[in-house]
Amino acid sequence: MNNTRASGRTVGGLRTLSLQAPAVTLLLLWMLVPLAMTVWFSLQRYNLLMPGMTGFAGLENYEYLFTDPALWSAMGTTLLMVGWVLVITVVGGTLLAVLFQQEFLGRGIARVLAISPFFVMPTVSALVWKNMMMHPANGVLSWLAELVGLPALDWFSSLPLTSIIIIVSWQWLPFALLILLTAMQSLDDDQVEAARMDGAGPIAVFFFITLPHLKRAISVVIMIEMIFLLTIFAEIFVTTSGGPGLATTNLAYLIYIRALLDFDVGTASAGGVIAIILANIVAIFLVRMVAKNLES
Repeated sequence: MNNTRASGRTVGGLRTLSLQAPAVTLLLLWMLVPLAMTVWFSLQRYNLLMPGMTGFAGLENYEYLFTDPALWSAMGTTLLMVGWVLVITVVGGTLLAVLFQQEFLGRGIARVLAISPFFVMPTVSALVWKNMMMHPANGVLSWLAELVGLPALDWFSSLPLTSIIIIVSWQWLPFALLILLTAMQSLDDDQVEAARMDGAGPIAVFFFITLPHLKRAISVVIMIEMIFLLTIFAEIFVTTSGGPGLATTNLAYLIYIRALLDFDVGTASAGGVIAIILANIVAIFLVRMVAKNLES
């Protein structure tokens, strides 16, 4: 009987593996082939403007990148951009979630309007902000500045990085609001009511009941947003093209410059490998943080 059961389990396991094998194989090829090609090109001399210079370069492309000030500037810009957007979206999303949890007239319509910017394509969002909101002559922000007697500001020349952060934050704030508002639905009203009966004010309820309840949701928001924010490209391409100078050039845009403007495929591939390593380091840190919150 035991042999039959063991044989049955083995046969069932083999059947399961045979059914999973095509999908797993395709997924591995989908991931490993581009990664292997990127690593291979990063070790080659491959510049489309100089087709005669080919061959194995070893770590020359990496050495060139690490001695290039543009790489460190791009990494610093990437971290600044990601950090500020996370702060704005998490703090703003938490406050808006608490606000939209309250009962008021037109709450359903307000929720839909608050979440809708997340469904706007990044290119369209950047164009709207560039031509309608932050335009120095015809923008809404310039019109508001003139109403209070302030001079119009050319946002993308004077505050380029701040402008990109505002645009990206406007896009991702609804996502944080959606996740945190969903988490707010599971907050025990009896617990809040008991705290109020014990004399706790709104601020105490927020810091000692609401915020601890949203801890896991905030961790998920940070993890998902950071993965996507490391690859911000469309907003920079449409508005500032990485300028002025390297003021808004992040790591993703630097790779684009090396690959499609300088036609240096080898150096761009080395930049891609660095970006992959950076993303994996961030992912490991975030997964551990989320796992710790889930365990607690």
